[in-house]
Amino acid sequence: MISIGRLRAPYVDDVEHYAKLLGHYTRLSQIELRDSGARDGGAQRLGARLPRGAFTSLLAADGEQFDSFAFARFIERCRDSGRDLVFVIGGAHGLELPAAEHRLSLGPMTLPHQLARVVLLEALFRAHRIIAGEPYHY
Repeated sequence: MISIGRLRAPYVDDVEHYAKLLGHYTRLSQIELRDSGARDGGAQRLGARLPRGAFTSLLAADGEQFDSFAFARFIERCRDSGRDLVFVIGGAHGLELPAAEHRLSLGPMTLPHQLARVVLLEALFRAHRIIAGEPYHY
């Protein structure tokens, strides 16, 4: 996961919580880039940090929306492809990333970028529980 902007309280504890839970199912890397306030949202700097060959999904208001089971199937398809999966979360000024192969929406409401990280991590944790055949309500 690559995020523009630093994570601050009160979101730090939630991100750490879900990152720890996800560690039982998958490898998770989190990269934070400073928000330069540039109109492009830092897309050039970010592009250099994307792992070569990774499937890139940009969080965007106009992206694809999933319920929990469909998101689990999406994660499973990405995992089965053998490619790394990278989610990119823009900062307070948004982000356009032409290199992104996919656009994901967490819903029609705009969320603060820090809260979007928490919501995405929770959704990833829930998806991995579904994939593992475990109860997804915990």
